[in-house]
Amino acid sequence: MSAFLQRGILGNSVESWTVAVAIALGVFIVLKIAVRGIHRRVASLVAQTTSTVDDVLADVFGRTKGFFLLGLGAYLGARTLEFPDEVWSAFTQFIVVIGLIQGGLWAGAAVWSLLETYRRDRLADDPAAATTVGAMNFLLRVVVWAVVLVLVLDNLGVDITALITGLGIGGIAIALAVQNVLGDLFASLSIVLDKPFVIGDTLGIDEHIGKVEHVGLKTTRIRSLSGEQLIISNGDLLKSRIRNFGRLFERRMLFTIGVTYQTPRHKLERIPTILREIIERQEHIRFDRAHFKTYGDSSLNFETVFYVTVPDFRVAMDIQQAVNFEIYRRFEEEGLEFAYPTRTLYVVGQSTQSPPNRQD
Repeated sequence: MSAFLQRGILGNSVESWTVAVAIALGVFIVLKIAVRGIHRRVASLVAQTTSTVDDVLADVFGRTKGFFLLGLGAYLGARTLEFPDEVWSAFTQFIVVIGLIQGGLWAGAAVWSLLETYRRDRLADDPAAATTVGAMNFLLRVVVWAVVLVLVLDNLGVDITALITGLGIGGIAIALAVQNVLGDLFASLSIVLDKPFVIGDTLGIDEHIGKVEHVGLKTTRIRSLSGEQLIISNGDLLKSRIRNFGRLFERRMLFTIGVTYQTPRHKLERIPTILREIIERQEHIRFDRAHFKTYGDSSLNFETVFYVTVPDFRVAMDIQQAVNFEIYRRFEEEGLEFAYPTRTLYVVGQSTQSPPNRQD
């Protein structure tokens, strides 16, 4: 048994390896228990405080992976062993890579936690917060893992300067190949930063009208009034003429009424006053004007404009309907007749009498 324990493996006895493995497993178990306990403690504080620090710490500790703790244990256990410089250097590089990956996970968790806190705080007042958080989370994660990749390659001895130069040249070719995708990506950033619309807004795009459901990195999804989902690339969307009904504060309503040419002048002069009285009796309306505008082919035309002071389209239509019914009733009372297209033909007939006889 003693001879077996003294047998050499990679320059170290079995007894030394046993001690190293025991240290590694012991450190791993202790760290695992400690991290779990700290995570539970911090998570319990989250419900008791309004600070965002404990939220971030809870999310960060929750992203601690077992491979990182095992790597720490293996490193401490390996410190009791003797290795050639080449082996120790390679092992150290491996542990550093594990640490960098874990650091990337921690940084990603911190970014997500901070952005999620921002989204919760702002979502009630700013519906665009969901879109902003999604885009910023993606971009910051890309930055974090790009930094991690560069550090890992540098730790492995790769010439970063030459690599970046090569990527710069290759990046131009890639950018040309995927310029449409990049265009949509930058368009999504423009939507996030400039906020021409947010999730929940109703948009009019060309002949389509619908409500924004999702703004992604490449496309925006809109639920049309007829029920189907429209998927439009962000680049094409920003090139379109967009009407944002979600930011409508009051709605302008215009209509024209025609009365017959046989209407007496004194009744014509009363029509603008009648229209004004009808409109001002309604709620959520701001009267603008009512005028005798034009002489039509078969009618005398009065144009009326008013504003509905609530943005809801259904309310506007209900008000317009009430105004129309009241106009019809008042015109009946006043003896005013609505005009409709008519045509009067005057036919000049030839005389049927024979010309008088001429006598020489």
